Amino acid sequence: MSKKIAVLVGSLRKGSYNLKVAKILKEIAPSSLSLYLIEIGDLPFYNEDIDTDTPPASYTLFRNEIADCRGVIFVTPEYNRGLPAVIKNAIDVGSRPYGKNVWAKKPAAVISVSQGAIGGFGANHQLRQSLVFLDMPTLQQPEAYIGGISAAFDVNGNISEKTREFLSSIIQAYAIWVEKLS
Repeated sequence: MSKKIAVLVGSLRKGSYNLKVAKILKEIAPSSLSLYLIEIGDLPFYNEDIDTDTPPASYTLFRNEIADCRGVIFVTPEYNRGLPAVIKNAIDVGSRPYGKNVWAKKPAAVISVSQGAIGGFGANHQLRQSLVFLDMPTLQQPEAYIGGISAAFDVNGNISEKTREFLSSIIQAYAIWVEKLS
């Protein structure tokens, strides 16, 4: 039986390269994994004042979706050498209320995707810092910084074979990581 894996995309743009990469990962994932894109753009910014006994419905839905998954893959751009607010907000919503962290013990992978040359290095490592605190064992190798992403797609939106092979190596390593931690 395949393991349900959440995929969170840190770019909200409809034509996002990060979203395209996430969809390719879903296509090429081994049969041991079932990747599930979870929407995070509609989550209100985390605010303890509204996270009461009756939190926003979107908080509850999101927490339940993450709790139902066996692992999480983050596909994120880098904004101003850091993590997009939408990813940080999702982390905060899922880690609250105190003592009810839905992220704990879920195997994670971080893939940063950027048009720049350094492939989102800053966002990748900033996210990894939060994952340590959340108690998410994170795949270390292969490291996944994908720079110059716009050149990886042709005019028809097809990704280059080289980039597809790299993504395949990541998802295969992640599948082994998930199995090892199960």
